[in-house]
Amino acid sequence: RATLFLPPEPGPYPGIVDLFGVGGGLLEYRASLLAGKGFAVMALAYYNYDDLPKGMDTMHVEYFEEALNFLRNHPEVKGPGIGLLGNSKGGELSLAVTSFLKGVTAAVIINGSVAAVGGTIHYKDESVPPVSLLRNRVKFTKDGIMDVIEGLQSPLVEEKSFIPVERSDTAFLFLVGQDDHNWKSEFYAIEASKRLEAHGKAKPQIILYPEAGHYIEPPYFPLCRAAMHLLVGANILFGGEAKAHAVAQVDAWKQLQTFFHKHLG
Repeated sequence: RATLFLPPEPGPYPGIVDLFGVGGGLLEYRASLLAGKGFAVMALAYYNYDDLPKGMDTMHVEYFEEALNFLRNHPEVKGPGIGLLGNSKGGELSLAVTSFLKGVTAAVIINGSVAAVGGTIHYKDESVPPVSLLRNRVKFTKDGIMDVIEGLQSPLVEEKSFIPVERSDTAFLFLVGQDDHNWKSEFYAIEASKRLEAHGKAKPQIILYPEAGHYIEPPYFPLCRAAMHLLVGANILFGGEAKAHAVAQVDAWKQLQTFFHKHLG
């Protein structure tokens, strides 16, 4: 279900759990690269892998709690605080984990949603239902690519879908592509910040990248402007202009390392 990458030099190291988005499986490349920067990084699958559920209809925070506890107790991990790194659906789940669990010192959210999307998030006897899909608002580009940017109801309208980030004591860094067409990442980051501050929590750091799209990867990964979205079941527009997106990826990679070193040691 997971792969733990450790730096070559002697430990212990700051620990991070790395979560990817829709697509499932176990993606290891970002965790392995980040381990080369001095972190113990666990790439964690959460569906469509090994004995895990095939779909995302239901997500249980207890599963992520088990992973955090494993990493926290590992002899090569500093602790006690752990970091979370999540993009897209992984960012959404990272917000949920930090809302329901203690012990996550720092979280980097890359184009994540502050609402549950595509399935219900559960922890013990609590649940966060998904926002409604607004299929009538979906459009198509001249190339026949689906543009779903307006395809989700706002969590300000369906408030039960808003992940209760106000409970969190985690330090947050939101990395946002302003040309993200998967969903409204900038809006989600700003609303998360508003809710945290309204409840007396620390203002999160938000970095906006003009003309960057949804998939902000490590440096020099090619831009994924459009691709098959397994939840939608069609090719959708992810956004981004090549040069601006490439510049964003270089900066975001530096920013997240600086942030984790600051808060995790």
